[in-house]
Amino acid sequence: MNILITCAGRRVSLVRAFQKELKLINPHFKVYAADFEPKLSAACHVADGYFEVPLLNDVNYIDTLLNYCQKFHIKLLIPCIDTELLELSQHKARFESLGIKVVISSENFVNMCRNKRLIHTFFKENNIQHAHEFSKINFKFPVFIKPADGSRSMDTYLVKSENDLREEFFNDNRFMFLEYLDSQLYDEFTCDLYYDKTHYLRCVVPRKRIEVRDGEVYKSLAQKNYLVSYIRERLSFIDGAVGCLTSQFFLSKNEDQKVYGIEINPRFGGGYPLSYLAGANFPKWIINEYLLNKTIDDQFDVWEDNLLMIRYDDEVLVHGYKG
Repeated sequence: MNILITCAGRRVSLVRAFQKELKLINPHFKVYAADFEPKLSAACHVADGYFEVPLLNDVNYIDTLLNYCQKFHIKLLIPCIDTELLELSQHKARFESLGIKVVISSENFVNMCRNKRLIHTFFKENNIQHAHEFSKINFKFPVFIKPADGSRSMDTYLVKSENDLREEFFNDNRFMFLEYLDSQLYDEFTCDLYYDKTHYLRCVVPRKRIEVRDGEVYKSLAQKNYLVSYIRERLSFIDGAVGCLTSQFFLSKNEDQKVYGIEINPRFGGGYPLSYLAGANFPKWIINEYLLNKTIDDQFDVWEDNLLMIRYDDEVLVHGYKG
């Protein structure tokens, strides 16, 4: 019953969380990690073992993962980054035919999450307001511009005047011109949602984003607020959703409690360790569901309110490294 975490990169805390929960079942079970450059990946070095895999656009990527899973008795695979989700969802049946379970949402849901315009439609269908998308010939400043298929806050721009506009914004249809939600009026939350194998919501943990570096939160506050009941009421069931979903919402600082849905990523987010340390034990629930065939009940009240996480850079030393 070994586990593989793919595209592990810097996900040291996530690897350690799965190690802790898996070894409570059997200390001989292992958590492996895979990466394109595993020798330079901190998460790979803290894992029980690591594998080198091709780039995601390599035609051998899936076959390489399958071979490693068979060779090292891996029964559970946990993806970590947006760009691998669609391909893994498309090949999920191949893994399962060999007794390997991939904690990945359905291909249709992954496709929707990868397109910000489609997720806006999804929000609308579920009575969740989203930032208005302007026409590129009729918009007002300040305007927030981002690609419809973006990830990790890359290529996002707050444009305050015509002087900041670029020709590529107009020529590239991927770029969306969106209503700007002022940080003076709204708090931004990343919410960790857990969906069981039957696609029902079992837990919501809103994490207030206090400081972000390179698209990943460094200071964050787990907070039991209006978003828990709001999300629970509107997204109690999502067809095709399983495991951890990382979603972004803006919540008004005023008493009107106005909410905007921003996006959903069907994977573990970089800030999930706060939810885990607060008591929302997604790794344990995944192991229980997918390896031990247990059911998961509602877990909305199991985690600690007002827990602040302040992250810092740490070191992973590799002795005798020769490249």
